[in-house]
Amino acid sequence: MATFPGFMRSLLLLAFITLASSLTAQPLNILLITADDMGLQLGCYGDKAIRTPHLDALAKRGRLFENAYVAQASCSPSRSAMFTGLYPHANGQYGLLNAGVGFELHEPLRTRTIPALLKQAGYRTGIMGKLHVGPEKSFPFDQRIKADTRDVKTAAAQAAAFLGEKSDAPFFLMANYSDPHVLGRSPRPPTEAFPTQYKGVPETPLKIGEVPAFLFQQLDETEQTERVTQYYNACMRFDAAVGLLLGELEKSGHADDTLILFVSDHGPPFFRGKTSCYEGGVHVPMIAVWPGVFDKSDRTSAFVSTVDLLPTILDAAGQPLPDGLHGRSLRTTLDPAQHRAHLATEFHYHGNKPFFPRRSIRDARWKLIHNLRAGKAQPPTGIDGDAALCLSRESSHRETAAGKAFEVAANPPEFELYDLQNDAAEFHNLAADPQHAAKLDELKQSLLQWRQETNDPLLTTEGWDKVAAFGNKTPAP
Repeated sequence: MATFPGFMRSLLLLAFITLASSLTAQPLNILLITADDMGLQLGCYGDKAIRTPHLDALAKRGRLFENAYVAQASCSPSRSAMFTGLYPHANGQYGLLNAGVGFELHEPLRTRTIPALLKQAGYRTGIMGKLHVGPEKSFPFDQRIKADTRDVKTAAAQAAAFLGEKSDAPFFLMANYSDPHVLGRSPRPPTEAFPTQYKGVPETPLKIGEVPAFLFQQLDETEQTERVTQYYNACMRFDAAVGLLLGELEKSGHADDTLILFVSDHGPPFFRGKTSCYEGGVHVPMIAVWPGVFDKSDRTSAFVSTVDLLPTILDAAGQPLPDGLHGRSLRTTLDPAQHRAHLATEFHYHGNKPFFPRRSIRDARWKLIHNLRAGKAQPPTGIDGDAALCLSRESSHRETAAGKAFEVAANPPEFELYDLQNDAAEFHNLAADPQHAAKLDELKQSLLQWRQETNDPLLTTEGWDKVAAFGNKTPAP
């Protein structure tokens, strides 16, 4: 018994040291890596044609999210959701920044972006690659690293200078890579749209015959096969970029005290992918390495969204969350009781026209898409030079399931209902099937509830008119 007081003193001392350590602990550094137009084309997501050793290794270091979604499958709106924790319908970035009609964040949100909040918290902040959300003053990065991010070796060297900077402040670096986006905006032959190699990367490109058609297209045409193959090579170049960047993080000595987040801004720039609410456009890869929070080689089927990035980053930085966010910290996925039962996506504009707004929601098995202007307008169909829609209209494809699905996508009905368990490609719209009327009504109600909870402006005439007015503006010359 004589030793008991000493044992207690040791416990109290240990508790004091632990508390003091937690109070003085340096907030985590944060590295956010984004791909431009990359879907689930990774080995760790089950793609057997691709070679992505660096991203596969990253997944083994942390948690892979099997059901990660973007807020909107268009670059500027998608990135606006990352920066604000709000869906585009609430943050104001309805379409591309360079559309020329004034798409940008609402005024009250311009001091609530990730770099603005982290700067207030004492972080030094940097961004490499494009920002593509406006206005510029909403993003007070300390350093803007201008780099040709397809030149992966040079880009890594430029990022290294930021990562290795001697400072007592924690850092936030957002590394935005151009791959696998098309090179330029106008239609090009596949080898020009997606260069086979860029500065010698990837070292061993894939060849035609090694890559199958996309699940969401299933179009076995020579032109399309070549385009998809070249796209895969761009994905492999991005993987090489990630490997080089993480190598520089290791050299900086911060590999173990950095939250690493990887995500894409939306799916591939192919019809029924980018600019749609189909899985090919909105279902994206997301990996998080969070020291002390996520285990290694962990996977979860929890629904997560890019609106979750801001709250996750602030959580890791030990900062309070702004009111009214649509997202939540990825830490919550550790608790099954906090998993979402539904997850929503949306669409407004890509450029300034057409205005073809959509709302979508899914549960564990079913997916509903509500096309709000069905019969009055048509969605964008020319996706970065992809000829898939034209090819699908050739006689050999017209009566196939894929050919019919392409026509639905080009001129959709008001509602589309898909059984993702039995129809992962979303080829068979079951909205008009009486057998599924109850599920249709259930998801309609869930979608309406989400729209009401997030103050969707398209639920009111005034809000609709304000958003639709952008489509009536003439872009600046």
